Amino acid sequence: ADASGAKLAWIPRRAGERGAIEAGAMPGLLPVGRWVGDPKARAEVARVWAKATLPTTPGRSTAAMLAAAEQGELGALIVAGVDAADLPDPAGALRALETVPFVVSLELRASSVTDRADVVFPVAAIAEKAGTFVNWEGRGGTFGAALTVPGVRTDQYVLGAIADEMDVHLALPDAAAVRAELTELGGWRGARPLPPAVIPSASSPELGEHEVRLATWHQLLDAGRMQDGEPYLAGTARPVVARVSPATAAAAGVSDGEKVTVTTAAGALTIPVEVTPMADGVVWLPTASAGSAVRTDLGAGHGSRVTLRRSE
Repeated sequence: ADASGAKLAWIPRRAGERGAIEAGAMPGLLPVGRWVGDPKARAEVARVWAKATLPTTPGRSTAAMLAAAEQGELGALIVAGVDAADLPDPAGALRALETVPFVVSLELRASSVTDRADVVFPVAAIAEKAGTFVNWEGRGGTFGAALTVPGVRTDQYVLGAIADEMDVHLALPDAAAVRAELTELGGWRGARPLPPAVIPSASSPELGEHEVRLATWHQLLDAGRMQDGEPYLAGTARPVVARVSPATAAAAGVSDGEKVTVTTAAGALTIPVEVTPMADGVVWLPTASAGSAVRTDLGAGHGSRVTLRRSE
């Protein structure tokens, strides 16, 4: 964007991602864009939260929490609505959950996390609770519960109850209280953290025989758990194919419509290939579709080195 003069915008795939960041669910963020390293930002939030001071250093990222859990540094973890298959290292995440002494899961359905949890709290689905979505422009849209289910508890209620037991009183009994607090906090017009430094890497080692780079991202309709029990919607998803350029296909000895096998040290995937005008030396796979679970089956991600061969 800097080189071309273009504007850069982040449009997240998932409906709640921008809202989570606005709420401060990042290691170095306080609510609504405030950087934890800014004294004025900390003072504003401390006033609303009725706290004398707030920590001055960032917390742990998801990867750092899981690493600390696997190393025995954490006594407990609360996992809310996260499927291990969504994480960069699913196997490592499950090892961490098996290592940590106590796991609490907030979920809608059984998963590899609930299988390893000591306590599972069933929580309200999106249609059963009030909330707010934030679009890619940062505009919030609130909504109320569409369905009334007697006795159902929201994740907000469960987290508040856990906090009360730990003698950390959030004083947020319902969605209206949360919205009122965010309104009181208001927007942040102070200093922002510097963007991360980008250090040009040394020239990467040349690819070996049959090696290519992996490109991958999620399809809009894939193997996501929100489609459980809805085979007709899932049936409208795009066909699962591996995409390669004509030159890459020729090097692998494969033709359009045949199958290729993509391999790493962790495993292999065999998928029909579709020859596509694209960069050479690259194979594209859907990240998490039926028959193409890149993180789980290959232990790989965008940019990984993989082996590409024609399937026999």
